[in-house]
Amino acid sequence: MEALVVDAGSKLLKAGAAIPDQAPAMIIPSQMKRMVEDGSSSADNPTTVFEDVTLDPIERGLVRDWDAMEDLLRYVVYTGLGWEEGNEGNILFTDPLCTPKAIREQLVQLMFETFNVSGFYASEQAVLSLYAVGRISGCTVDIGHGKIDIAPVLEGAVQHIASKRFELGGTELTKLFAQELGKSNPTMTLNMPDIEKLKEQYANCVEDEIAYAKTQSCEIEQHTLPDGQVISIGRERYSVGEALFQPSILGLEEHGIVEQLVRIISTVSSENHRQLLENTVLCGGTTSMTGFESRFQKEVNLCSSAIRPTLVKPPEYMPENLGMYSAWVGGAILAKVVFPQNQHVTKADYDETGPSVVHRKCF
Repeated sequence: MEALVVDAGSKLLKAGAAIPDQAPAMIIPSQMKRMVEDGSSSADNPTTVFEDVTLDPIERGLVRDWDAMEDLLRYVVYTGLGWEEGNEGNILFTDPLCTPKAIREQLVQLMFETFNVSGFYASEQAVLSLYAVGRISGCTVDIGHGKIDIAPVLEGAVQHIASKRFELGGTELTKLFAQELGKSNPTMTLNMPDIEKLKEQYANCVEDEIAYAKTQSCEIEQHTLPDGQVISIGRERYSVGEALFQPSILGLEEHGIVEQLVRIISTVSSENHRQLLENTVLCGGTTSMTGFESRFQKEVNLCSSAIRPTLVKPPEYMPENLGMYSAWVGGAILAKVVFPQNQHVTKADYDETGPSVVHRKCF
């Protein structure tokens, strides 16, 4: 039985058997709806009325609701991927940058004590995203739903001192899009999931700041919503992508994404600059925005610094849209090594040492 690989993000959970040259078998929303009885049912009226309660097990890449996470994983491994209770196999999880030790310990405890897995491993997403493109050293720029992680990696080890996390991601860009749409469509009534879909459909990166300035007089597009509302979409579609290069649009006093990357690489020993620079990988759902990669490359070419990153293209045999789930693909590659070579945490290791064994065996 193939090991399972799980990459649980704030918006999407990617999971499947460790087959590296295929997309994950399951890509599902991490957000869940719990049906809660409202108490109005009775013996005379057996019809139960339920109310939707939305749960987010993962926020900013980290598990925040362990009961919901257990329910989500139970659905994934047993219903979705066909594990049988009492016959569980090996499982590998991807770790976001800066995962607290307590969360790693709680996850390994959940896996051995509740799911009775036979083996466990966890590895950092930055390392795995590099494995997916055939590298062990480089720098990852991971722009997800709830965070941006920039992490230099040398010989398979994240350089934590130089790495940086920003609590900014697709969520903030969706809020910006909603805010800007509201200004040009004051009577619009839309919930955030609908606005997110519109953002994914329309958001676009222009080629540079000059082009963005010109979008003030861009063409307005009319969009008809399923309920018949007609809204106008103009410059808003460009503000979303531009905010990553000019965070002042979001009211933040931060450098743009390329400047942040250059500053981070410059803090690493100069003898390692070249291998970091020549192996820069973009990953995370937001990097698939139309025009993002070419804008990123143009900003890099405009860098006044001697440090100019070069983007790595994924191998042709890898699945399309690799950046969307590169950490999962890297996890599938790693699972083919750690489990057959017994480098993982076994049930015997866990019983002997307890949850803290994860720090010794998974790095």
